[in-house]
Amino acid sequence: MSDHEQWMRRALALADRAENEGEVPIGAVVVRDGQLLGEGWNSVISFTDPTAHAEVVALRDAARLVGNYRLPGATLYVTLEPCTMCAGAIIHARLQQVVFAAKEPRAGAVCSTCTLLDEARYNHRVDWEGGVLAQDSSERLQNFFRQRRS
Repeated sequence: MSDHEQWMRRALALADRAENEGEVPIGAVVVRDGQLLGEGWNSVISFTDPTAHAEVVALRDAARLVGNYRLPGATLYVTLEPCTMCAGAIIHARLQQVVFAAKEPRAGAVCSTCTLLDEARYNHRVDWEGGVLAQDSSERLQNFFRQRRS
């Protein structure tokens, strides 16, 4: 199993935790040099906070651990393509890379609706890769929303 798959499995376990708490099943971890720095799962309902997306929660957790809001050299693993807000936070945190599972055709800001991480006008570039364990993430999301509708 590759490092990307290992860390994405950890993010998927956090997505399961989000679902168990009644949240949309999205999880995220921040890793640097093979060390887990932070983790998060969707918590917008639990925290009564529209910014408590899995990515932002994981970035906050990592920043607290290292004592700095900048996280150079770190990789964020997240089970769904980040939205505009999360892409902005990723750029401001100076992450090296984002690895996501499933694309988000309605609100994904990495490659689906726009390409914020590839914008030349920002003073920091973030490498990205999509599709790691995408089917696992997609199935969780589809099942969650199917249950919600029924």
